[in-house]
Amino acid sequence: MRRNILRLSVLSSMILFAAAAEAAPAFQMPFPCNQTWSGQTRTNHNPQRSIDFNRANDFGDTVVASAAGTVSVVRNLGNTSYGRYVVINHGSGWTSYYAHLNSWSVSVGQRVSRGQKIGTVGSTGGSSGPHLHYEQRYNGSATSIKFNGSGVHYYGTRNYTSRNGCGGGASGTVRTNGANLNVRAGPSTSYSVVGSLANGASVNIQCQTTGQSISGYYGTSNIWNRIGAGRFIPDAYTYTGSNGFVAPRC
Repeated sequence: MRRNILRLSVLSSMILFAAAAEAAPAFQMPFPCNQTWSGQTRTNHNPQRSIDFNRANDFGDTVVASAAGTVSVVRNLGNTSYGRYVVINHGSGWTSYYAHLNSWSVSVGQRVSRGQKIGTVGSTGGSSGPHLHYEQRYNGSATSIKFNGSGVHYYGTRNYTSRNGCGGGASGTVRTNGANLNVRAGPSTSYSVVGSLANGASVNIQCQTTGQSISGYYGTSNIWNRIGAGRFIPDAYTYTGSNGFVAPRC
Protein backbone atom coordinates (compact mmCIF):
# COMPACT_ATOMS: atom_id res chain seq x y z
CA MET A 1 0.00 0.00 0.00
CA ARG A 2 2.77 2.45 0.94
CA ARG A 3 4.57 1.72 -2.34
CA ASN A 4 1.39 2.42 -4.29
CA ILE A 5 0.86 5.69 -2.43
CA LEU A 6 4.48 6.70 -3.08
CA ARG A 7 4.14 5.89 -6.77
CA LEU A 8 0.94 7.91 -7.00
CA SER A 9 2.62 10.81 -5.24
CA VAL A 10 5.60 10.74 -7.62
CA LEU A 11 3.26 10.45 -10.62
CA SER A 12 1.17 13.38 -9.38
CA SER A 13 4.31 15.50 -8.95
CA MET A 14 5.45 14.66 -12.48
CA ILE A 15 2.03 15.59 -13.89
CA LEU A 16 2.01 18.89 -11.99
CA PHE A 17 5.54 19.73 -13.17
CA ALA A 18 4.64 18.91 -16.76
CA ALA A 19 1.54 21.10 -16.53
CA ALA A 20 3.64 23.94 -15.12
CA ALA A 21 6.17 23.57 -17.93
CA GLU A 22 3.36 23.76 -20.47
CA ALA A 23 2.14 26.94 -18.76
CA ALA A 24 5.53 28.64 -19.21
CA PRO A 25 5.34 32.01 -21.00
CA ALA A 26 6.35 32.23 -24.66
CA PHE A 27 9.69 33.80 -23.74
CA GLN A 28 11.57 35.81 -26.35
CA MET A 29 15.05 37.33 -26.16
CA PRO A 30 15.29 40.44 -23.94
CA PHE A 31 16.29 42.66 -26.87
CA PRO A 32 14.45 44.40 -29.73
CA CYS A 33 13.58 42.62 -32.97
CA ASN A 34 16.42 41.37 -35.21
CA GLN A 35 19.27 42.30 -32.89
CA THR A 36 22.00 39.63 -32.70
CA TRP A 37 23.73 39.01 -29.38
CA SER A 38 26.40 36.61 -28.17
CA GLY A 39 25.04 34.45 -25.34
CA GLN A 40 27.42 32.67 -22.97
CA THR A 41 26.59 29.84 -20.57
CA ARG A 42 29.11 28.16 -18.29
CA THR A 43 29.25 25.58 -15.53
CA ASN A 44 30.60 28.04 -12.94
CA HIS A 45 27.84 30.59 -13.57
CA ASN A 46 25.62 31.52 -10.62
CA PRO A 47 22.97 30.35 -11.08
CA GLN A 48 24.29 27.76 -13.49
CA ARG A 49 21.31 27.91 -15.90
CA SER A 50 21.60 31.69 -16.47
CA ILE A 51 23.03 33.33 -19.59
CA ASP A 52 25.20 36.41 -20.19
CA PHE A 53 24.52 38.48 -23.31
CA ASN A 54 26.92 40.94 -24.87
CA ARG A 55 27.88 42.52 -28.19
CA ALA A 56 30.24 45.29 -29.30
CA ASN A 57 29.58 48.72 -27.79
CA ASP A 58 26.52 47.43 -25.93
CA PHE A 59 26.70 49.79 -22.94
CA GLY A 60 23.36 51.62 -22.78
CA ASP A 61 21.62 49.34 -25.30
CA THR A 62 17.91 48.74 -24.77
CA VAL A 63 16.73 45.77 -22.68
CA VAL A 64 13.11 44.67 -23.14
CA ALA A 65 10.73 42.33 -21.33
CA SER A 66 11.05 38.77 -22.64
CA ALA A 67 7.38 38.09 -21.80
CA ALA A 68 4.43 40.06 -20.48
CA GLY A 69 4.02 40.36 -16.72
CA THR A 70 4.16 42.57 -13.66
CA VAL A 71 7.39 44.12 -12.37
CA SER A 72 8.02 42.64 -8.91
CA VAL A 73 11.55 43.88 -8.14
CA VAL A 74 13.49 47.03 -9.05
CA ARG A 75 16.59 47.09 -6.89
CA ASN A 76 20.14 48.40 -6.68
CA LEU A 77 22.63 46.20 -4.82
CA GLY A 78 25.44 48.67 -5.38
CA ASN A 79 28.83 47.20 -6.31
CA THR A 80 27.91 43.62 -5.46
CA SER A 81 26.02 40.74 -7.06
CA TYR A 82 23.37 41.82 -9.63
CA GLY A 83 23.91 45.55 -9.13
CA ARG A 84 20.89 47.26 -10.67
CA TYR A 85 18.36 44.61 -11.64
CA VAL A 86 14.71 44.05 -12.50
CA VAL A 87 12.47 41.02 -11.95
CA ILE A 88 9.24 40.44 -13.87
CA ASN A 89 6.55 38.10 -12.53
CA HIS A 90 4.80 36.29 -15.39
CA GLY A 91 2.36 34.31 -13.26
CA SER A 92 2.05 30.56 -12.59
CA GLY A 93 5.39 30.59 -10.75
CA TRP A 94 7.44 32.02 -13.64
CA THR A 95 9.77 35.02 -13.34
CA SER A 96 12.59 36.53 -15.41
CA TYR A 97 15.67 38.39 -14.14
CA TYR A 98 17.61 41.21 -15.84
CA ALA A 99 20.83 42.14 -14.04
CA HIS A 100 23.83 44.52 -14.18
CA LEU A 101 21.61 47.21 -15.73
CA ASN A 102 22.91 50.72 -16.21
CA SER A 103 19.39 52.12 -15.79
CA TRP A 104 15.79 51.03 -15.53
CA SER A 105 12.58 52.53 -16.89
CA VAL A 106 9.94 50.61 -14.92
CA SER A 107 8.65 50.53 -11.34
CA VAL A 108 7.38 47.85 -8.98
CA GLY A 109 3.78 46.92 -9.70
CA GLN A 110 3.91 48.16 -13.29
CA ARG A 111 2.36 45.92 -15.93
CA VAL A 112 4.64 45.43 -18.94
CA SER A 113 4.10 43.85 -22.34
CA ARG A 114 6.54 41.60 -24.15
CA GLY A 115 9.04 43.77 -26.00
CA GLN A 116 8.52 46.79 -23.74
CA LYS A 117 11.70 48.61 -22.72
CA ILE A 118 12.58 47.98 -19.06
CA GLY A 119 16.14 49.31 -18.88
CA THR A 120 19.56 49.51 -20.49
CA VAL A 121 22.67 47.32 -20.53
CA GLY A 122 25.27 48.25 -17.94
CA SER A 123 28.11 46.94 -15.81
CA THR A 124 26.81 47.39 -12.26
CA GLY A 125 27.24 45.05 -9.31
CA GLY A 126 29.85 42.32 -9.64
CA SER A 127 30.15 42.74 -13.41
CA SER A 128 33.60 43.04 -15.00
CA GLY A 129 32.26 44.67 -18.19
CA PRO A 130 29.01 45.69 -19.89
CA HIS A 131 26.59 42.80 -20.48
CA LEU A 132 23.14 41.58 -19.53
CA HIS A 133 22.79 38.72 -17.04
CA TYR A 134 19.46 36.99 -17.74
CA GLU A 135 17.52 34.21 -16.01
CA GLN A 136 14.21 32.38 -16.29
CA ARG A 137 12.99 30.97 -12.99
CA TYR A 138 10.17 28.66 -11.98
CA ASN A 139 9.06 28.81 -8.34
CA GLY A 140 12.29 30.61 -7.52
CA SER A 141 14.68 28.12 -9.15
CA ALA A 142 16.62 28.93 -12.31
CA THR A 143 15.55 26.74 -15.25
CA SER A 144 17.06 25.99 -18.65
CA ILE A 145 16.38 29.05 -20.78
CA LYS A 146 14.15 28.89 -23.85
CA PHE A 147 13.43 31.51 -26.49
CA ASN A 148 10.67 31.02 -29.03
CA GLY A 149 10.28 27.46 -27.73
CA SER A 150 13.94 26.52 -28.33
CA GLY A 151 16.53 25.99 -25.62
CA VAL A 152 19.80 27.94 -25.51
CA HIS A 153 23.12 26.12 -25.81
CA TYR A 154 24.67 24.74 -22.60
CA TYR A 155 27.63 25.15 -22.13
CA GLY A 156 29.50 27.58 -24.33
CA THR A 157 28.91 30.63 -26.50
CA ARG A 158 26.41 31.01 -29.34
CA ASN A 159 24.96 33.91 -31.32
CA TYR A 160 21.21 34.46 -31.00
CA THR A 161 18.96 36.77 -33.03
CA SER A 162 15.97 38.30 -31.27
CA ARG A 163 12.46 37.69 -32.57
CA ASN A 164 10.94 39.81 -29.81
CA GLY A 165 8.24 41.94 -31.46
CA CYS A 166 9.07 40.73 -34.99
CA GLY A 167 6.20 38.50 -35.98
CA GLY A 168 2.51 39.00 -36.47
CA GLY A 169 2.53 42.75 -36.11
CA ALA A 170 1.64 44.42 -32.83
CA SER A 171 -1.25 46.14 -31.14
CA GLY A 172 -1.36 49.80 -30.18
CA THR A 173 -3.63 52.49 -28.79
CA VAL A 174 -3.95 56.03 -30.12
CA ARG A 175 -3.14 58.62 -27.46
CA THR A 176 -3.69 62.34 -28.03
CA ASN A 177 -4.78 65.23 -25.83
CA GLY A 178 -8.32 64.64 -27.05
CA ALA A 179 -8.24 65.59 -30.71
CA ASN A 180 -8.50 63.07 -33.52
CA LEU A 181 -5.24 61.82 -35.04
CA ASN A 182 -4.74 62.20 -38.79
CA VAL A 183 -3.93 59.05 -40.74
CA ARG A 184 -1.44 59.75 -43.53
CA ALA A 185 -0.71 58.04 -46.85
CA GLY A 186 2.97 57.83 -45.88
CA PRO A 187 5.41 58.41 -42.99
CA SER A 188 5.36 62.21 -43.05
CA THR A 189 2.95 65.12 -42.67
CA SER A 190 3.75 65.95 -46.29
CA TYR A 191 1.60 62.98 -47.30
CA SER A 192 -2.13 63.46 -47.75
CA VAL A 193 -4.61 62.79 -44.94
CA VAL A 194 -6.54 59.59 -45.70
CA GLY A 195 -8.53 59.31 -42.49
CA SER A 196 -8.55 59.98 -38.77
CA LEU A 197 -8.63 58.05 -35.49
CA ALA A 198 -10.19 59.06 -32.19
CA ASN A 199 -8.19 59.26 -28.98
CA GLY A 200 -8.23 55.77 -27.41
CA ALA A 201 -8.76 53.90 -30.70
CA SER A 202 -7.12 50.46 -30.92
CA VAL A 203 -4.95 49.76 -33.95
CA ASN A 204 -3.14 46.76 -35.41
CA ILE A 205 0.38 47.75 -36.43
CA GLN A 206 1.33 45.71 -39.48
CA CYS A 207 4.88 47.06 -39.70
CA GLN A 208 6.98 50.08 -38.78
CA THR A 209 9.30 52.40 -40.66
CA THR A 210 11.23 55.63 -40.09
CA GLY A 211 10.13 58.96 -41.47
CA GLN A 212 9.53 62.50 -40.33
CA SER A 213 10.34 63.10 -36.66
CA ILE A 214 7.15 63.95 -34.78
CA SER A 215 6.65 65.34 -31.27
CA GLY A 216 3.51 63.91 -29.74
CA TYR A 217 1.89 62.45 -26.64
CA TYR A 218 4.83 60.08 -26.04
CA GLY A 219 7.67 62.46 -26.83
CA THR A 220 9.57 62.76 -30.08
CA SER A 221 10.05 59.85 -32.47
CA ASN A 222 10.74 59.26 -36.17
CA ILE A 223 8.99 55.87 -36.10
CA TRP A 224 5.76 55.56 -38.08
CA ASN A 225 3.26 52.70 -37.78
CA ARG A 226 1.54 51.27 -40.83
CA ILE A 227 -2.00 50.27 -39.87
CA GLY A 228 -3.15 49.36 -43.37
CA ALA A 229 -2.23 49.75 -47.02
CA GLY A 230 -1.22 53.38 -47.47
CA ARG A 231 -2.24 54.24 -43.89
CA PHE A 232 0.38 55.51 -41.42
CA ILE A 233 0.28 57.11 -37.98
CA PRO A 234 3.23 58.47 -35.95
CA ASP A 235 4.49 56.30 -33.10
CA ALA A 236 4.72 59.43 -30.96
CA TYR A 237 0.92 59.24 -30.70
CA THR A 238 0.70 55.46 -30.29
CA TYR A 239 0.98 53.44 -27.08
CA THR A 240 2.76 50.13 -27.80
CA GLY A 241 4.48 49.49 -24.47
CA SER A 242 7.83 50.43 -25.98
CA ASN A 243 9.58 53.50 -27.36
CA GLY A 244 11.28 51.38 -30.02
CA PHE A 245 10.30 48.97 -32.78
CA VAL A 246 7.70 46.38 -31.78
CA ALA A 247 6.68 45.12 -35.22
CA PRO A 248 8.48 44.08 -38.44
CA ARG A 249 10.12 46.81 -40.52
CA CYS A 250 8.09 47.92 -43.55
